[in-house]
Amino acid sequence: MPDPWTLRYQGFDPGEEGLREALCAVGNGYLVSRGAAPESVADGVHYPGTYLAGCYDQAESTVAGRTVSNEDLVNGPNWLPLTFRPAGGTWFTGPPAEQTLELDLRRGVLTRRALVVDALGRRTGLVQRRLASQAQPHLLALESTFTPENWSGPLEVRSGLDGDVANTGVRRYRGLTERHLTPAGQGVDDIGLLWLESEAIGSPLRIALCARTSADRMPGGRARVTTECRVGWAAHLLTLNAVRGEPVTVTKTVAVYTSHDRAIETPLRASRQLAAEAGAFAQLLAQHTLRWEELWRRCRIEADFDGAGPLHLNLFHLLQTYSEHSVDLDVGIPARGLHGEAYRGHVFWDELFVLRLFNLRFPELARAVLRYRHRRLDAARREAHSLGLRGAAYPWQSAADGREESQQLHLNPLSGRWLPDHSHLQRHVGSAVAYNIWQYYQSTGDRDFLATAGTEMLLEIARFWSSAAVHDPARGHWSIRGVLGPDEYHDAYPWADRPGLDDNAYTNVLASWVLARAQDALDVLPGHRRDELRERLALDDRELDRWQDVGRHLHVPFHEGVLSQFDGYERLAELDWEGYRRRYPDLRRLDRILEAEGDTVNRYQVSKQADALMLWFLFSAREVRDLLRRLGHPAGHELLRRTTHYYLRRTVHGSTLSSVVHAWVLTRSDRRASWHHFRDALVADLRDSQLGTTAEGVHLGAMAGAVDLLQRCYTGLEVREDALWLDPHLPSALGRLELDLRYRGHWGLTIAVDRRTVTVSLREDRQEPVRIRVRGAEATIRPGGTRRFHL
Repeated sequence: MPDPWTLRYQGFDPGEEGLREALCAVGNGYLVSRGAAPESVADGVHYPGTYLAGCYDQAESTVAGRTVSNEDLVNGPNWLPLTFRPAGGTWFTGPPAEQTLELDLRRGVLTRRALVVDALGRRTGLVQRRLASQAQPHLLALESTFTPENWSGPLEVRSGLDGDVANTGVRRYRGLTERHLTPAGQGVDDIGLLWLESEAIGSPLRIALCARTSADRMPGGRARVTTECRVGWAAHLLTLNAVRGEPVTVTKTVAVYTSHDRAIETPLRASRQLAAEAGAFAQLLAQHTLRWEELWRRCRIEADFDGAGPLHLNLFHLLQTYSEHSVDLDVGIPARGLHGEAYRGHVFWDELFVLRLFNLRFPELARAVLRYRHRRLDAARREAHSLGLRGAAYPWQSAADGREESQQLHLNPLSGRWLPDHSHLQRHVGSAVAYNIWQYYQSTGDRDFLATAGTEMLLEIARFWSSAAVHDPARGHWSIRGVLGPDEYHDAYPWADRPGLDDNAYTNVLASWVLARAQDALDVLPGHRRDELRERLALDDRELDRWQDVGRHLHVPFHEGVLSQFDGYERLAELDWEGYRRRYPDLRRLDRILEAEGDTVNRYQVSKQADALMLWFLFSAREVRDLLRRLGHPAGHELLRRTTHYYLRRTVHGSTLSSVVHAWVLTRSDRRASWHHFRDALVADLRDSQLGTTAEGVHLGAMAGAVDLLQRCYTGLEVREDALWLDPHLPSALGRLELDLRYRGHWGLTIAVDRRTVTVSLREDRQEPVRIRVRGAEATIRPGGTRRFHL
């Protein structure tokens, strides 16, 4: 990206089209529309998907003789279809003779410049601009300008709405139910607007689109407009008088509403009204650009290295997936954005990586995500009850209502076999929710949220861990058994006949942390609110005493002076790394390779991604030592170095999150290696480092994590104990960082870090002073003040 604000692609490459469509998507938090060509259809090369936040549908499929149920993010009706032809020719279906795609990140506009040559040699220049309005989130617009280069005569333009869509964007899901929408009507209203309605097959979801197509700057009079309709399809057919060298512009404006939207009578009525009232493309663009300018001001990060383009790209897609328009929708953050169908559009723990960024940029968005979790607290309680436990067990995969949506089977494309999927045993997602709650509170001081929602979730997650812990008299410790850790490769002991592992170190240490923070959250609350919650939850002193006992005596396994990934890890065999690297150049999906060979990854000391090391990603080295000492382990300063070295040699980085975590934990011990992992994480989607997966949806956790490495890791920024802590460790390739943050009501807190100094400034406002701690120094900065610290 030579231009740090423009993603540009030249020409047409069928093998790369899926990647380009995902990265060139435009959205606004309400919806995201992939960057497919308007004339394209889903044909294995193109995939013109549009996804609306929170719009899921449940369907059953028969797989390997079993009936399974999956809830999918629905591929919505296609608003894009637009093609053209000189009269007497054939409709243009692509690809063009020449093409350039430019995604303007600063304004959120995708521009396509192309040359189309038909079978008779007629050359037509084509410029198309599209946007998904950040000012009016229900509006999409496509402007197409046609310039005949060597011909004159009638030009026909067909602009349609297509409801005949299916979820076919992920190859390994094929064979499962693909059809989630069925046509519910289409037509043209009395003022000439196209309309189309679709309804979900397995849910009450209803989606309505309404389109206005108009021509301007047209020589030779007005366009003649006819319409064509069939089930699931409605189109305008415009016939224009084209003159050689004279541009003709056609604008398509589409309004989208669903039955989930508030303050409307019906989706169809709302979409008709908005499409009729929407302004011209120039007006929509001006309003849209203004909103993006506001967003970029709030996201300012200045870093003197050559990665500003990927940095802006990652922020751009984060803000397209979750924005101010998402806040009232009751939606979470899908791990793969709203850019494709990977992971079925489900919400995982990836929000952990996103909210660490949002807390200090857009706390209102972080709060909305936590409210999404709070509304699903009862579902988490039901899940815990189904396990015979108390409290709340948040699901590994969540969608519409908070039920566990993890798949029961998964396909290994190397062997062609469907295998049992035990990923729902990753119970640590509840601890991630608890961590997000506490970090949000530390960043904002929002005690109202803690009192009305946050503490209740913390208490129920703590209750789950206390209930799940089993006392082991032989060790004198408590154990948490039958879980999976963040590694995801190991889902059972090779010598066991049941899935799950015992005493995953990350899971147990986080459970101990949750049990301690639950008590802290109670202490923060006003006395009467604390009493209300304890009464509502029947939380007595005896149970709180048990939490203290469990939280201080959970088993944490060690071997060879390092933190064990789980109990018994040292009993696993070492992999023949040299032999496998000779046979397989890419080991990132080592689990699939071994299964295809008739082996299992469960036999070996290998990791897909960081597991035990996640502790040093979430907490400073001092905090990890304190957590382990609370559990009876006098961890020394060398533990991080030894543990990092041990697992790094055994990790294949099969997840984009792996580079984020390793960049973080290596900051203090090997800055060169840290920078290498940071650069990998920063461009993971831009370069499609997972070999084809970005076409199925971007990796939001890695995108946010890469940005957060600049924001918090290399500045050493922590939020705890009612203060901002800074301990910069800039890699040699990074000489200076400057960023604007929001902290506890302050909208203008600027931090500038170089190799010798840290400067913190506050804009004038009426908020309280801010406590800053930089290594051994401490200061209180009042609004309007600046303080420089020497390192």
